[in-house]
Amino acid sequence: MEAQAASTPRGKRTRDAIVDAAAALMYVDGVAGTSVDKVLAASGAGKSQMYHYFKNKEQLVEAVIDRYLEQILGNQPAIFTLASWADLETWTEQLLDVHHRAGGPIACPLGNLAGEVGDNPKLAPLVDQAYRTWESHLERGLTTLQDKGELAPNADPARLAQAAMTSVHGGLLLAHLRHDLTALEDALGIALTYLRGFKP
Repeated sequence: MEAQAASTPRGKRTRDAIVDAAAALMYVDGVAGTSVDKVLAASGAGKSQMYHYFKNKEQLVEAVIDRYLEQILGNQPAIFTLASWADLETWTEQLLDVHHRAGGPIACPLGNLAGEVGDNPKLAPLVDQAYRTWESHLERGLTTLQDKGELAPNADPARLAQAAMTSVHGGLLLAHLRHDLTALEDALGIALTYLRGFKP
């Protein structure tokens, strides 16, 4: 059974408050360390409201995955309109900008979840799908470049996007672990250099 959508503005605010509270708690404490009672206390929602929208904690985690992806993509709007090599550079700059803010470099929330639920047969595919959605925007941009003749005709946009994002995710992990943005800066630079190698 899927999570219940809100049918009124007030219901949407309540549901959003629950998801936002769960997302913030799970980012710090993980899924296992985030109890329903903690989510209710942080959101101000009642237990009946919680279970109206989410029949169990697993459904709540699914909503948190969606929220994390929404937040991630919201911080890099250039990824939605990639149509030139300059756009790709703008995208990498936006990725870096997030981590220059107070509290950065921050951990990738999807990466945190992947490490915790990677063996969960239901949740792991959902995290993977979120990654694939993120990656698909880069793939679409590379396909646009190929259609314009700015990427080699024998290049595979899907494989290139996967390789570039693999570099990015490694950079995100080390930047957060070491509290040093150079790992992410280098990863993004390597990804761009690799992609430019497929210019015709």
